[in-house]
Amino acid sequence: MPYSRFFDDAISKLKGERRYRVFADLERDAKVFPRALWHGPDRIEEVVIWCSNDYLCMGRHPQVIEAMTTAAARHGAGAGGTRNISGTNHPLVELESELADLHGKESALVFTSGWISNLAAISTIGDLLPDCLILSDELNHNSMIEGIRRSKAQRQIFRHNDLAHIEELLRAAGRERAKLIVFESLYSMHGDIAPVAAIADLARRYNAMTYMDEVHAVGLYGPRGGGIAEREGVMDQIDVIEGTLAKGFGTLGGYIAAKAPIVDAVRSHAPAFIFTTALPPAIASAATTAVRLLKQDHGREIRTQHQRQAMLTKHALSAAGLPVMPNPSHIVPVFVGDAELCKRATDMLLDRHAIYIQPINYPTVAKGEERLRITPSPLHTDAHIAQLVECMADVWQTLGLPFVEPAKILAFKRESDAHCTFPEFKRAAE
Repeated sequence: MPYSRFFDDAISKLKGERRYRVFADLERDAKVFPRALWHGPDRIEEVVIWCSNDYLCMGRHPQVIEAMTTAAARHGAGAGGTRNISGTNHPLVELESELADLHGKESALVFTSGWISNLAAISTIGDLLPDCLILSDELNHNSMIEGIRRSKAQRQIFRHNDLAHIEELLRAAGRERAKLIVFESLYSMHGDIAPVAAIADLARRYNAMTYMDEVHAVGLYGPRGGGIAEREGVMDQIDVIEGTLAKGFGTLGGYIAAKAPIVDAVRSHAPAFIFTTALPPAIASAATTAVRLLKQDHGREIRTQHQRQAMLTKHALSAAGLPVMPNPSHIVPVFVGDAELCKRATDMLLDRHAIYIQPINYPTVAKGEERLRITPSPLHTDAHIAQLVECMADVWQTLGLPFVEPAKILAFKRESDAHCTFPEFKRAAE
């Protein structure tokens, strides 16, 4: 049997749908980020990165790098195995303590990635709760969906951020049945934010547990970087908070934080935790340093600058008539609506303007909702933003992509201002 033909056909199908992904060969330099070297097919060129999930640039923070190199020199490069076999390296214990404190929880558990933490925790909790019903937001991340699928629990999907639909499903399930509401605090492709306090209130009224993914919010929101739940003052009302160390904290890994029995049950029952090599001490030390830094006043300064540059980017792109999709967060999605044009736009930005933005196509977003997802950082200067606007406008004109009417731009600006995360920046901008 010609097995290779099946794989060739699978790749050809992706290419035919313009969804085949080509990874840019980028050589980041911590000293000059967001600039990096792009190793292209026929040249090496300096480019500006506009789509990193290291939102606060903590991955290149001198103290984070020092913590990693010091720990590597002392403990070695690897973890030595799973925690069940090799024991728990002490830097990992310190990290879990720091994360539990960040979220005001009794305990925390670290995994090798945010994807694994969702897969392991949701599936395990769903299986340990008798006759559990999992209620899941329709826009939940793939890792959450896979965790739900892996569980034997019944599942129902609720319309995105639709409180009435959540209540309808909770009421139908009855108070006595075990229920787990699974949702994100901040949805990274749209940039919208869940009504966290209202969902927590529904869970309390209908006797349900809550599991909230704060992956795109930890480090970035709240007085100490605890996420949207901290900003809204409802951390104590969310049963399980899941986060990542790879975005706001700039390193690697995922985690959950909850009451000690919940965390211990996941630790003791989840195969994805039990049989996976632990996070190395060097990474744990770097992550702990990043968490500590962002808890302090220094963290608030970084967050304020980050929000400033994100809002400035939204306003500048919108003022140029580019179709920024309105939202109250740091995510800057620019609508394209066609897979081929989305890929051509990003290729042109890279080849013609030395700007790197990865196209977002199906299945990350629905077909017809393709977009460019821009993530400004505290290190993107006003000059970087001006250059981005000029280059994006050139690409839009060259490809014949539609610009937005001025009336819609003003409507976006009013909505964006109304949802400004940092009021002191809003006043300064005015």
